[in-house]
Amino acid sequence: MKETKSLEFKSEVTNTFLKTVSAYANYGTGEILFGVRDDGTPCGINNPEKVCLDLENRINDSILPKPDFTLRINSQNNTIALKVSEGLDKPYLYKGKAYKRNDTSTIEVDRGELNRLTLLGTGKYYDELPAGNSELKFTILEKELQAKLGIKKLTKDICRTLNLYYSKDRFNNAGELLADTNSFPGIDIAKFGSSNDVILDRELIKNVSVIEQFAKAIKLFRRYYVYEQIKGAERITKEQIPEKAFREALANALVHRTWDINANIRVLMYTDKIEIVSPGGLPLGVSKEEYLKGYVSVLRNPTLGNVFF
Repeated sequence: MKETKSLEFKSEVTNTFLKTVSAYANYGTGEILFGVRDDGTPCGINNPEKVCLDLENRINDSILPKPDFTLRINSQNNTIALKVSEGLDKPYLYKGKAYKRNDTSTIEVDRGELNRLTLLGTGKYYDELPAGNSELKFTILEKELQAKLGIKKLTKDICRTLNLYYSKDRFNNAGELLADTNSFPGIDIAKFGSSNDVILDRELIKNVSVIEQFAKAIKLFRRYYVYEQIKGAERITKEQIPEKAFREALANALVHRTWDINANIRVLMYTDKIEIVSPGGLPLGVSKEEYLKGYVSVLRNPTLGNVFF
């Protein structure tokens, strides 16, 4: 037995375990075993019943809000198992700070991640928060909706139906992201030649509607990966890389990225492949294994995702 992201060993009781309690309550259920050495061998705890009461008091006095946890004594080796469940009232703070597990260690979260935890605790998403810019125009979005849905004009009622308002007269971040101009980062595209040292083309698309970002990136893709081949009397369109796959990956990068990070999506175009790097890690509640196997899908920006859908 060895330590993991969801399992920690403590040979004795010190207040450092409270950081891990915060981490499990914030980011995923986990267990702390007291009376167990770092190598996983039991060393036991003296008077485990009294220690359990002490652990309970320390958690209740030190973690805000109070997390959901259980204590269990193994009478065969005098070890104590503390199981902490992930809570809904995030963030769970120890001495005013929130923590997370980083492999087998516990670390403090940064300010941006703390803000996201707070949003989760209130049941809100970043794209639902009020926009910083109140003077927004939607020429590009209107044209897209005219083409796709046959509307005549983008009205306030349609904007409300799309959930682009934070309040009666104020747009949210999703609205600003879809506006003709905005204050958000964008997409940084580089086309390489025979090596990474040879840059054939470079384009930075930012501070414009995510719809325009998407369209310009597709246009650049077609410049380098779509060509025509003449066979007899026919002109056939060929794709070096499937455009459908690129469109899907790029749309996912825009919809699921963390928009409160001031960094651009990076699109690296090579002769035989394209790499897309989207700012932000996996959404809370999704493990690497679940993501790779496609078991779970979590919308980080549901309003923006719905418009793209």
